[in-house]
Order: sequence, then structure tokens, then C-alpha cells
Amino acid sequence: MLVFNPVARAVDPIVLQEQNRRIAVINKVAPSVVAIFSPGGRGGGSGVLIDPAGYALTNYHVVRGAGTFMKCGLNNGKLYDAVVVGIDPTGDVALVKLLGRNDFPTAKLGDSDKLQPGDGTYAMGNPFLLANDFRPTVTYGIVSGTHRYQFPAGTFLEYTDCIQIDTSINPGNSGGPLFNEAGELVGINGRGSFEKRGRVNSGAGYAISINQIKHFMGHLHSGRVVDHGTLGATVSTESDGSVMVGNILEESEAYRRGLRIDDEIVSFAGRPIRSVNQFKNILGIYPKGWKLPLVYRTKSQKHEIMVRLRGLHRASELIPGRRPSSKPKQQPKKPDGKPKKPKGKPVPVRRRRPAAKPPEKYKHMYVKKTGFINFYFNQLEQKRTLRGLKNLGDFSKLTGRWILTGKTKKTGLPFELILTNNQLALQLGHQPFIQNLNLETPLASDPPGSGGLLIAMHHLRLLLVSGGRMFTEFYYVGTEPLDGTGPLVDVMTSTLTGVETHWYFNRQNGTLLGFDTWLDADADECVVRIQEFKDFNRRRLPARFLVRHADQDYATFEIKSVKLTTGPKLVPEKKKTATTTAKPVAAE
Repeated sequence: MLVFNPVARAVDPIVLQEQNRRIAVINKVAPSVVAIFSPGGRGGGSGVLIDPAGYALTNYHVVRGAGTFMKCGLNNGKLYDAVVVGIDPTGDVALVKLLGRNDFPTAKLGDSDKLQPGDGTYAMGNPFLLANDFRPTVTYGIVSGTHRYQFPAGTFLEYTDCIQIDTSINPGNSGGPLFNEAGELVGINGRGSFEKRGRVNSGAGYAISINQIKHFMGHLHSGRVVDHGTLGATVSTESDGSVMVGNILEESEAYRRGLRIDDEIVSFAGRPIRSVNQFKNILGIYPKGWKLPLVYRTKSQKHEIMVRLRGLHRASELIPGRRPSSKPKQQPKKPDGKPKKPKGKPVPVRRRRPAAKPPEKYKHMYVKKTGFINFYFNQLEQKRTLRGLKNLGDFSKLTGRWILTGKTKKTGLPFELILTNNQLALQLGHQPFIQNLNLETPLASDPPGSGGLLIAMHHLRLLLVSGGRMFTEFYYVGTEPLDGTGPLVDVMTSTLTGVETHWYFNRQNGTLLGFDTWLDADADECVVRIQEFKDFNRRRLPARFLVRHADQDYATFEIKSVKLTTGPKLVPEKKKTATTTAKPVAAE
């Protein structure tokens, strides 16, 4: 119990101790807090450093106003140039990189799921752009609620599973850090209840949970405009509290796995579902493309399935700055057919201010490409991710016939796989399968039940020979848990003649772990998981790999002998319009 002695007028030591503790926490984390300023001082916000290399988190709506390059100040009084890396328009998150050093002070990431109402929190940043000396403003308060859902309200910004705080945040605090009592970063402040209460703090602010941002961290490093996931189904709450499927897309993976209208959603991603808001909360914290567990009930029987999330938006919707075109209104005309003169003074046309020129020594760090906010950083991630392919050997001249022979593991069925530039063939036991590679011949998912193993192995050959240059599209996606439950892996994607393949690499050493190939975006993929590599003529190739389709194992192939021949130089197809002429960059 705290006691104030009116005679001695002494402050209880416990109060002083608590005050000193708060000051120590603030002093510890303040160096990582970023004050962001738009070019020309027209606006700004806040951010927080999370990597010594200069990577910092902020809000998407902060960088949208700041542009590609911006100025960032730290509490050491120094101003740094910064460049945008990746954006998440739906989750209102952006990643930027401060430039000029590689030993920036950083905040420690916490666990936002451990927060409870009543926990103390610190909000730090640049409210009303008051941090002219770059020292952040600090407010202290408590967590008012957890797992809150905030509707988009006429915009893409959808705050799901967010943290509600009474810790004061105001315009300019956007993108700044929310720290817990231990000084760990648990959220990014971004939204306040300003709309109906004026542009002042009302005691209700919202922070994006750091656990949600962790799911998107790899995607943000890709330089892309990233999207969130959707199940492809709508739900509603029944009178008994159960959450039921109201509608579902037949093209969705959830439908192909058995989910139907009037089925009850029991849990998703390991969390129980008890309301529509709770379902939206959980679904909203995952990126497009992640595979996650779903438990549903049909009548009295439970089913557990793995489903890959579809994209929440069309790609064209996510392009920053794109607005629907509209035809100009025709001027009203007089009876004689001549246009009427408008009354009053002419209204001046408001033009967007030209973007500030990037700093000369850093301008190479921005590469423009459709679908990306900055393709430069995707090039860096490609170089890092593909480093493991070099350990397999040089396949660049082996563009001739590839012959792989062996047996399937359980049945001992012999096979011979022949891959050339014009034709693919598989002799499996006594049954042959042939795929011609020309525009006139449709692609088949042969052998039946594999989902398209022939085409998948063709893509593997192209990857090893060209390192990605033979595909019309090839880029780094981000990270995801392998098969929904495994460790986070790096993901690359390639596209050729409408066929898409995702490549999965070990994040520590770059080892190729497997790949998935889709002959049709709305059909089940051919899943290949590499179980063992072996040396064949001074080059390493998958010696044993599992093939799976529609959650059913097809076969495990064991390669016993390999013959690779040289051939003509392969010429890639003309790149689509979404490519760039920028040269590969060196990793930094």
C-alpha cells in the first residue's frame, strides 16, 4: 500500500523506484524510435528500428505520403536518408530502410499475444511533428483490450486482432512503436478513434500487433505490395453461437478439401472460432498463400484439413496511387448548341507535387516494377535465397537430354524420366507418359494422380540450368511455414506458359527443400518434397523425393542413375511488360 506522509512530505520509495524503472525503460528504447519526415516537410510520422542494417517498421499510410525516399531522425540528433522497402496496404504496415550505417540501435520484438488488459504500455513517436530535435514524445498508459477488430471504413486499411490502448496517440504517432513494461516492441501504433471525435486523442487508440507483423516480415522484405489471405468463404453467427459457412467459392482450396455451406467452423490456425469477428480477426493476420489448419464440423463429425489462403484483393487493386478512370462530364449547351460559359471564377486544378529527387548516392536502391514498391530489395532477396543452388554444381551448359532412372520406394516400380527442351517422357513400370512442349499441345497433369509431375520436373530442370532466367516471371515472395506446420522457409515463385511453381528454401543454408507446381490456379498442385540429395557426376541432384497431390501421397521416387548432356544455349521467352531492365545487384 502506497502511503503519503503530509507531515514529512516525503515520497514513498516505492513510487520513486517505479518512476526510475519507467525512465530506465524509456532511455533503453528511445534510440530505436524514428521520426519520419516527408520531403519538403509536408508531413510525416513515426517508426521503429528492428534491424542493425537500418530496417524499420512504420505505417503504410505514413510512407504513402512520404514517397519513395524520406528523411528519418533519431534521438541522437542525426538525420538519415531512408528508402521504402515493402508495403502492406491492407494491414497498414510498411518496411523502410535507413541508410548511412549498419549498426543502428534496434528494438527487441516481444510477444503481443501475452498482453492482457491492464498491462502498462509506452507509445513513442512524433505526434503533430513535434520531434523537431528527433527526440521522441513518450506517453504511458494501459492496454484497454486485445484481439480487437476495426472495419476498413471505406479504405483497404483493416485492423485485425489489434491492440486497444488508452496510451495517448495522436496524428504523427502513426507508425511508431508500442512497448510493453519490459521495453519489448509489441505493436505499431496506427489508428485512433478520431473520425467522430475530432483530430485529437479520445482515449481509444489501436496498434497493429507485432505477432501479425512477424507473419508478414519476409513478404515486406520482398519489396512487393503484399496481400492478405482469405478462405474464400463467408460465415455468420447462429443463435446458438456457432459460426457457420454462409457461402463458399467452389474454386477455393477449402471447397476442394470438403468444406460446404452450413458447415460449422470450429477452429482456424489453432485458435477456436466463437464469432464472426473472431474469425475475421484470425484470418486477417495471415498473408496470401499461407497454408494453415482448419477444423470444421459437418453435422456431428469433425474434419481437420489444411487450406492455402487465396488473395484478398485483385492485384490491380493493390497498386499504389491507381484510381479508376472517369470520363469528363460534358459541358451544358445553350439552345443554339453552343456551350454555356461557366459562372463565377474558374476553380484551379490541383496537381500533385512532383516527387522529390532521390539522393544521388542512393538512387540505385530504387528499382521500379509493376506489383512491387521497390524491386531492388527483391533482387537482394533473390541473390540471398538462391545461394544454395551454387552448392549443387554448375548446370548451365547441361541443356541437352536429361535421363533419370530408378525405382519407387514402396512398390519398387522401375521408372525412367527423360527431360528435353521439346518433350518430356516418363516410363513408369509398363506405362508411358509423354508431354510435348509446344503451344499447340495442352499441358496434362501426367501421370494421373500426381498433379503434373512431368511439368514439375521440367521446371526443376529449368531452374537448375538457368537460375530462374528461363521463366517469364521469377521473384522472391517471402516466408511461410512449410506445409502449414513446418519451419519458416524462403519462397520463390516462377511462371512459364501459365504454369506457376513455388520453390521452398531453407532460410539458414539455402538448401532446396521442395516445390509445388500449379497447372491451373484453381486446381490442386503437384507437391514435391526433397528428402535426400546425392552426387551424380560431380553435381548434386534430388536422389529421393516424395510426390503428393490433393493431400494424398502419390509415390516416393528414388533415383539410382543420372545422365545429363550438353546442348544449345537456351533463350528465355520475351519477358512480360511487368519486368525491369535493371541489372542484378550485389547483396549488402
